[in-house]
Amino acid sequence: MKILVLGSAAGGGFPQWNCNCEGCRRVRAGDPFAQPRTQSSITVTANGSQWVLFNASPDLRAQINANPALQPQGAVRGSPIAAALVTNADIDHIAGLLTLREAQPFTVYATPRVHGVLAGNSVFQVLNAQLVSRRSMPLDQPFSPFGPDETDLGIQVEAFAVPGKVALYLEDETQGANFGSRPEDTVALKVTDRRSGRSFFYLPGCAAMPPWLADRLRGADLVLFDGTTWTDDEMQRTGTGSKTAGRMGHMSMSGTEGSIAAFAGLDVARKAFIHINNTNPVLLHDSVERRQAEAAGWEITYDGMEFLL
Repeated sequence: MKILVLGSAAGGGFPQWNCNCEGCRRVRAGDPFAQPRTQSSITVTANGSQWVLFNASPDLRAQINANPALQPQGAVRGSPIAAALVTNADIDHIAGLLTLREAQPFTVYATPRVHGVLAGNSVFQVLNAQLVSRRSMPLDQPFSPFGPDETDLGIQVEAFAVPGKVALYLEDETQGANFGSRPEDTVALKVTDRRSGRSFFYLPGCAAMPPWLADRLRGADLVLFDGTTWTDDEMQRTGTGSKTAGRMGHMSMSGTEGSIAAFAGLDVARKAFIHINNTNPVLLHDSVERRQAEAAGWEITYDGMEFLL
């Protein structure tokens, strides 16, 4: 099974179009220690020819153009993308579905909650229902995604709810401190190659590490984990926003309650941060924070990075 990182940044990418923080300035200046990144998405293949997209970012067209494996192969029209699985309704995870609107068959998997969001916005009707089927992704029930022609794609997926928050544009302040969030609003995925039995976990959004989640990740072959911020108050300190990481539904990397500390002792073979915000200093190859994360055994994903299981 091959895992290809299409985009490693959080919403807005790196540099973000309206951000002039240190990292974004360095990218625009061509600093070799600050490499540009597109918005978070990965894709997986078990047979080398058909790919399953995990989240569809607004940068999807550029990501396809940057990765020949996802480009048309021989036929006048066609795509190796057989299916798309969506972990939540965040703009940076669903907007790319609109890129796939040119009469191309594929299958969209999502929780009923996310399918409801897509169905409630008529712009997504550009995905022709006669060509693009929408299938439910149940929680805590392993399933094998199929392509539009019922082709077996060779992987098994198990979706499960993790601590998080409803998408920003769906927040309802009348619903209390959790803004109307439901378990389906933030899901993680365990993806298994059915032939080899090897698996990895994909958690681009996660707000906390309760004991049950730590136990579930313990001893994993690979975990791609939420790397949005280095500190909880990062956006406040950099003057780029007023919300903490926790308020946005993310777990910061550093500190006693951070993800680096939470993973210590879990014996995960490989662990890598993904969905990294432009304010996070680990994006800078010469930063102290980057060295600290790497010293703790973490990899920092980049666009085009590959994992083989």
